[in-house]
Amino acid sequence: MAQIRAAITAVEGFLPDYILTNDELSKMVDTNDEWIMTRIGIKERRILKEEGKGPSDMGAVVVNNIIKKKNISPSDIELIICCTVTPDMLFPATANIIADKCDIRNGFGFDLNAGCSGFINGLTTAAKYIESGFVKKAIVVGSEKMSVIVDYQDRATCPIFGDGAAAVLLEATEDGNGFIDAILCADGVGREYLHQKAGGSIKPPTHQTIDNREHYIYQEGQAVFKWAVTKMADATEELMKRNNLVADDIAYLLPHQANLRIINATGNRLGLDPNKVLVNIEKYGNTTSATIPLLLWENQDKFKKGDNLILTAFGAGFTWGAIWIKWAI
Repeated sequence: MAQIRAAITAVEGFLPDYILTNDELSKMVDTNDEWIMTRIGIKERRILKEEGKGPSDMGAVVVNNIIKKKNISPSDIELIICCTVTPDMLFPATANIIADKCDIRNGFGFDLNAGCSGFINGLTTAAKYIESGFVKKAIVVGSEKMSVIVDYQDRATCPIFGDGAAAVLLEATEDGNGFIDAILCADGVGREYLHQKAGGSIKPPTHQTIDNREHYIYQEGQAVFKWAVTKMADATEELMKRNNLVADDIAYLLPHQANLRIINATGNRLGLDPNKVLVNIEKYGNTTSATIPLLLWENQDKFKKGDNLILTAFGAGFTWGAIWIKWAI
């Protein structure tokens, strides 16, 4: 009997209309285009400006587009996982709000927070539900409104992040393509270096936390950089080694888009042709859980059925990992 795998059968993305350029950012904080491009590699990022709109609205757009594209009924979707660090609200789950906005009534869903590694964790989780036979169709969404937790007075972090969403449909297949293997890791010591100080249950919002600007991203950039540049490559290298893959076997590497220097260092360490390392950070910045599915969406015309794709990420937690999939479309 053929092995059941979870295959990506559709991918859609959404980017807000508003473009925040480096030149505009330089009028808000002490920075400039050269400084940002040299250190991070970002030229512009998208911002969701519409009042009252959040990750569920962007997520609903991509999920509805998948449903229309595949000509399936919302009732066919049995699971939605929304990967996000910026949920609409603490509860209910943004996944459930997306389901409501897309008229999905016969499935279940939940949010998954693994920082910038959210999508690879969500994809692995959904794949296991499909491999087990528990569900036949699942959607994994990465949707982030990072602009609401960015301190536009902090020149170190405000150039990095943008808003956006993308999603994939996973379906069961027996043709050998789809999700093959994954390595997922976490080390809680990283919470010291990248977190949001206030807003959780141990430090709920007060006038003081707001006045102290503690509801924004806090990052110790050098520590995060050192961990990320090592761990993304470590996980990918280990994944390739245990599956007897070499650089020539890989069609494309889809790395999390946090910093161009980290992306280049990962590709170089793996010995990959730079043309095989997909990049869109210059246009969109770091959209956290949405970076990898946005890469899939933008580049899907380049992929051929059976192509070996490696997805790798590093995020708050610290969390990191890599996934090997065979493209199934």
